[in-house]
Amino acid sequence: MSARPLIIDTDPGVDDAVALVLALRSPEVDVRAVVAAFGNVGSEDTLPNAGRLLALTGRPDVPLGVGADRPLVHPLARRAGHVHGEDGLGGRAAHLPDPVPPRPGSGIALMAQVLAGSAEPVTIASIGPLTDTALLLAAHPELAGNIERIVVMGGALGGGNVTGAAEFNVHADPEAAHRVLTQDRVPVTLVPLEVTLACAAGQEWVAALAGADPVCAELAAMIAPYHGFYRARYGRDAVAIHDATALLECVAPGSLPVRPVPLAVSCEVGPARGATVPLPGAEDTTPSVRVAHTPDVPAMLEAVLARLVGG
Repeated sequence: MSARPLIIDTDPGVDDAVALVLALRSPEVDVRAVVAAFGNVGSEDTLPNAGRLLALTGRPDVPLGVGADRPLVHPLARRAGHVHGEDGLGGRAAHLPDPVPPRPGSGIALMAQVLAGSAEPVTIASIGPLTDTALLLAAHPELAGNIERIVVMGGALGGGNVTGAAEFNVHADPEAAHRVLTQDRVPVTLVPLEVTLACAAGQEWVAALAGADPVCAELAAMIAPYHGFYRARYGRDAVAIHDATALLECVAPGSLPVRPVPLAVSCEVGPARGATVPLPGAEDTTPSVRVAHTPDVPAMLEAVLARLVGG
């Protein structure tokens, strides 16, 4: 069976770094492009961070695209430097190799080029704000049939992590998230905050990662301050690997059970902004998103670690 073509739309970010290395070390997928946009930190950091991670993993051949530097409508009010470090990589960016340079043009153009040139449908892993994914769908509706599905790390059906109502990636650009989750041309799988918080890696997992090889040791060093944030905020000696949880679903479809749920995103300017809202009874008017739930946490963590250390 040939490797599944994959585009990664990201905003590195410590958990994005883990997800990128996971994808690049998983034989089940062929990473055709990485697009780095604003999000956890500004695009002036996320773009070189993505390039550094490609260099770290010895994959300068993977095209790197310039993603959006702001949301569709309203400026992003909050960053996550206090979680990921001011450089986005737990203070480790300067320790990584020089970044792979981005390709000329926009990340949207790069994604469209990959889709148009692929002989089989491409999966898009949207593990940051959904700005570029939304713009791709709007600018290139003719390529919708070339997309197998979009796997989104984002949203929360319970409480949020950036406000009481909203998860960070969706809150960063609610208008873009609403467009992606309510369109009917491409199937969407949503891996929400409740699932990714459950998939939290403890000390033994991080120690196994650190001892595997130099790339994994660098990931573990990035995770250390990120781990400290989670310990302080949630009172657990474990760290959520949000984006890697969603990326595993791209690598091994069916890793997460899903159920169909019609969804919308609150785009109002107020306390509900960015909330992911189920729409009971709207099955006939709003496309259903396949929402992940109840992960087998030990199996998920084992599968992610095995691919990271086995690369």
